[in-house]
Amino acid sequence: MIALKDSLESDFIEEVRSLFSKAGRLSAAKNFEYRPEQQEMAVAVARALEEERHLVVEAGTGVGKSIAYLAPAILYALGQKKKAIVSTHTINLQEQLLHKDIPILKKVLPIEFVAALMKGRQNYLCPRRLERALQQAAELFTTSEAAELARIAEWARMTRDGSLSDLVLEPDSKVWTQVCSEAHLCTAKTCGQAGNCFFQQARKRLLAADVIVINHTLLFMLLGSPEEQLHRESGYLFPNDFIIFDEAHTVEQTASRQIGIGVSQYGLRATVQRLYNARTKKGLFTITRDAAGVTLAAALVDEIDTFFRALDERCDFRKGREVRIRDVDFVPDTISGRLMALQARVAEVVKRTEDEFLKAELQELGRRIHDARVSIVTFLEQAAEGHVYWVERTGKTAQFLTLNAAPIDIAPVLQRMLFRENCSCVMTSATLAVGRPDLSYFRERIGAGEVEPLQLGSPFDFPEQMKLFVVRKMPDPRDAGYAKALAHWVGHFVTETDGRAFVLFTSYRVMQQLVSEMQAFFVENKMNLLVQGQGAPRGKLLEQFKTTPRSILFGTDSFWMGVDVPGDALSNVIITRLPFAVPDHPLIEAKLELIEANGGDAFTEYSLPEAILKLRQGVGRLIRTKSDRGIVVILDNRIVTRPYGRAFLEALPECPVKVI
Repeated sequence: MIALKDSLESDFIEEVRSLFSKAGRLSAAKNFEYRPEQQEMAVAVARALEEERHLVVEAGTGVGKSIAYLAPAILYALGQKKKAIVSTHTINLQEQLLHKDIPILKKVLPIEFVAALMKGRQNYLCPRRLERALQQAAELFTTSEAAELARIAEWARMTRDGSLSDLVLEPDSKVWTQVCSEAHLCTAKTCGQAGNCFFQQARKRLLAADVIVINHTLLFMLLGSPEEQLHRESGYLFPNDFIIFDEAHTVEQTASRQIGIGVSQYGLRATVQRLYNARTKKGLFTITRDAAGVTLAAALVDEIDTFFRALDERCDFRKGREVRIRDVDFVPDTISGRLMALQARVAEVVKRTEDEFLKAELQELGRRIHDARVSIVTFLEQAAEGHVYWVERTGKTAQFLTLNAAPIDIAPVLQRMLFRENCSCVMTSATLAVGRPDLSYFRERIGAGEVEPLQLGSPFDFPEQMKLFVVRKMPDPRDAGYAKALAHWVGHFVTETDGRAFVLFTSYRVMQQLVSEMQAFFVENKMNLLVQGQGAPRGKLLEQFKTTPRSILFGTDSFWMGVDVPGDALSNVIITRLPFAVPDHPLIEAKLELIEANGGDAFTEYSLPEAILKLRQGVGRLIRTKSDRGIVVILDNRIVTRPYGRAFLEALPECPVKVI
């Protein structure tokens, strides 16, 4: 039967199978080793693309999944004149794809192809807007802002790609928003002809590229609403494209944040102040000499602050940065009528403005005011069905508020957006399963219930490479002796491996307490303690960890996943607590309530599987290559004292376990 199936397979699938064989083209690549799991994944991806089907793949650490999906995606894109969109969650993986994996395939594959990174358009300078801003600097900018504009203009003469990543110092956001590319202002028609527009040049490169690398957040911003996707004849972002999501375990969380409502106090103030800023007496209404507009905009900024202050007074932020709103008309709508009046004023000014560029700027701001007004009304009326509503503190010092609403169950939304007929969407990650090979938990959460699953194990020899220690003696965190016991066991195990350890926390507060408790211990033992959140960015911390002997890194949420430290630098991962999410975020709380309302059990159907996935991610930091060796330590006795502990242990790689 298998021979018959193989004989019926297409030339394309056979080409992919051969590419990943022991003597295939990939064997010429440096450090290549034949991995049957990698070959199986590549063939499954090729088959899904050829048959225009969807696929969900869990590929264990060491499978080499990025090459396994890139190679068939590139061959298929070129053969069928399609475009491959590869979406990742982390910058680390984007850089790996662009600077390591894609160059390998450029050397090995028998065809030439073009790959490009897709950034949000507001990352790019628009020379036409810059030129206008310089001409109107007196009406738009204060003296210090004008100096910043001059610095950007100087840089614009030298930069090659015109994007923020090419700027040494981050620009003042108020100035940058006046000169960056924007959807209705910097278009192929208005800016594309000149040949010097950085975004339009980037757009041409994207249109010509066979493979586009993007991040999940930007992808969902560009995908728009499910309705917009349903009206597309083919593809997702470009006609005739297909999508591969790597790090797919983060898709539900990212999509929930992007699909819904978000109105920020800071953003709304900034939009109105672009029309007229009462403090600086600058803005577009000063250019158009519109006194009525000046009066309206000047008063509206104060009214925006008054509206959000009323929200602040009604919200109880003592438990955290987010407060769920359950009541319709939680505060009086003192703002939407004023926004409508300003929008009407903008429309009036547009009618009598002959300058096409100025007209486009005004229309763009009018659109934003309209969108904010509609979102505020929807939020106050709680008009979007099946959504959860909350207010969040934002800004560096949490001085502003944001209104948010998101679908409680994102699965039906994603099913309509991503898993459409005659399209291909492939999702992959090292951690999607929570105990069953059909990946049903993940598939149901993201609307992929009908999609074919594939679970591939890791080629690593975990029984030889890894040992798991569980400390049954750990007291409950509420006990008086918990902090002392935590310090004792962390000290014991980091000494065992001479540092070279990640210590992962579920609570920033507990991490800070342990830092102060153990500071003297690390100094005394000449160990280098690195702590997340003490100024250095994540990349810098990782670099210091890799290059400084006897290092220990204390990290919370973002260090549980997407961090790659192969080799001797990391030999020990200590999990201080099983990573159950505290149901304090309104979206998580609403998800749990929905499960209970439908007669389910929120703990077994959501809290437990989510914690298992996160534990698998944390443990997955340790063994990254065939030569890695090390220990995992779990300082939470629930894994051996509670009935659900078995589910955690069974989800981890099979290896020797020692209970202390």
